[in-house]
Amino acid sequence: MTLTLADIFAARARIDGVAARTPLVPSPHATALHGDDVLLKLEIAQPIGAFKLRGAVNAVFALGDDVAGVTCCSTGNHGRGVAYAARARGIRAVICMSSRVPQVKIDGIKALGAEVRIGGKSQDEALAASRKLAEKEGFAEISPFDDPLVVAGQGTIGLEMLEDRPDLAAILVPLSGGGLAGGVALAAKAIKPDIKVIGISMDRGAAMKASVDAGHPVEVEEVASLADSLGGGIGLDNRVSFALCRDLLDDIVLVSEDEIYRAMQALYYEDRLVAEGASAVGIAALASGRLGDLGGPVATIISGRNVDMAVFTDIMCGKDVRLGDLTVTGRLYEGSTK
Repeated sequence: MTLTLADIFAARARIDGVAARTPLVPSPHATALHGDDVLLKLEIAQPIGAFKLRGAVNAVFALGDDVAGVTCCSTGNHGRGVAYAARARGIRAVICMSSRVPQVKIDGIKALGAEVRIGGKSQDEALAASRKLAEKEGFAEISPFDDPLVVAGQGTIGLEMLEDRPDLAAILVPLSGGGLAGGVALAAKAIKPDIKVIGISMDRGAAMKASVDAGHPVEVEEVASLADSLGGGIGLDNRVSFALCRDLLDDIVLVSEDEIYRAMQALYYEDRLVAEGASAVGIAALASGRLGDLGGPVATIISGRNVDMAVFTDIMCGKDVRLGDLTVTGRLYEGSTK
């Protein structure tokens, strides 16, 4: 299926009234760093606290009335979106997750009435479990990123951003499987071809970056990260999101765990936002200085707020955080007394 801007407008009509139109707000602190306006697209204002609701609702609501149920693999937010959409439609949802997913995200999905099945240590293993379930029980499988309806749903974010700020020169997008980045890039570049869309990911286990560099989808080792929502592979049989990211993203920039840590602190102390590590990667990239001159106002997507609050509290208090074989050395934020 070839996605077009018309598919994204159709998605907007389908999700209206279920997913929210979220605010695009200025960040004075980030603006001072960048030297031009920096805007934050607050997908943390969605009913499930993350952008994933858009794609999930578009895909689930497009299913026929005879569907037995829905399933998906998820690192947390997509599963929450599918569970929310399934409950709204009155159908069963089973979410497959790896043992790496934080308990807070598992609990959030269960609270929406979905069944959670934990198996394996990676997103790829969770994907295999979801596909097996779909085949065995006749459920509709909703991919977190490689589904045209999901991608179109996420693309509605790009429509809203350019409607609110037509003068944007660049959009920074958290990058994992590419559903968000591909959808936003498709919408933004269809409306404003010269806009830059840059994917931002962590520097350990960035599957889309490795795949784009290789010229085809590749497997990567999944490791613990503050940006846990960006973990996992893109699927070796990727049909949609890889090509969109390869063809439409102007660049992919990687940030370190230390940079993500500091950016989470900045969003909290400067912008008063509780945000996941994945939400902070755009701010981390701006602070790193590796983006160069973007040519005008820039917006970054604050993609979700469903963070483990114990870890979040440690970060805000400047404590060390252990991530598998890596320890991120803590440091109090300079503005922590504001």
